Amino acid sequence: MFSRLQLSIIDSHTGGEPTRVVMGGWPETVGNSVKERTVFASENHEGFRRSVILEPRGSDILVGALLLPSNTADFGVAFFNNVGWLGMCGHGTIGLAATLADQGLITPGPTTLETPVGTITFHLAENGDVTLNNVPSFRRTKNLAIEVDGETYVGDVAYGGNWFFLVTSHSFSITLGETESLTHLAWKIRQQVNRTHPEVDHVELFGKPLDPNNDSRNFVLCPGKAYDRSPCGTGTSAKIACLAEDGKLLPGEEWLQESVTGSVFAASYQPGGQWVIPSIRGRAYVTGRGVLILDTSDPLIWGLAP
Repeated sequence: MFSRLQLSIIDSHTGGEPTRVVMGGWPETVGNSVKERTVFASENHEGFRRSVILEPRGSDILVGALLLPSNTADFGVAFFNNVGWLGMCGHGTIGLAATLADQGLITPGPTTLETPVGTITFHLAENGDVTLNNVPSFRRTKNLAIEVDGETYVGDVAYGGNWFFLVTSHSFSITLGETESLTHLAWKIRQQVNRTHPEVDHVELFGKPLDPNNDSRNFVLCPGKAYDRSPCGTGTSAKIACLAEDGKLLPGEEWLQESVTGSVFAASYQPGGQWVIPSIRGRAYVTGRGVLILDTSDPLIWGLAP
């Protein structure tokens, strides 16, 4: 005998980076907050996370978004990827907004969203653009020098919903043709940074933008060793926090962050005491709707181990 479990999903991409929103079929989560529900899911539903994200149903670049009830906001969400659960996801929030709009669950205007690291607000514009006001972001360590293969790299440890090491001093070109070399370098950098800052799980390398109208170009290596096709909302938030502290960006002034694929987020911030409140504007597009079938007789029902 075998049985089938079904998960309803909607896929989208934000600047080239995919998001898969789980709309239904996930087992019940327990908790009084999204943070508690996320911990419960991580301890009890790892098979479902793996099924949604890993091959043969997913891929290592995919980010999942589990839609959850919230006692304090319009919606709740828990983000996850190929190696675990995320505190926050900027491109995923924009993708979730596009998904909710596609389903008629929101209309243009503000929406509150509870995440495991705090409640945020995003605003859906009439043209489909989404602006999210992210969680408080800040820099923890400035000008941390590390050595990789005899070369010294200097960067900042900063938080934008996830933890980043932001590097501007390197000799690599931020282009699609260099992604293999960039991935290799960023992974080695992370291993070195983790010796003193184990909280860092993203590495962000910056370079000159290809479009002169933009301010910067980045390459972001995510926790599961896949690179972000978008400019990365939480990474851009971390960058904004550093720029603000250095006096290089004024409140309300716009920063155009270009990704390795050429997609762009427009970012700004408002002061928030010892941190800043970043705003990230981008656009997502729904790419598919469907049902994932989990057949209990399938030896790969819980995904292919990375």
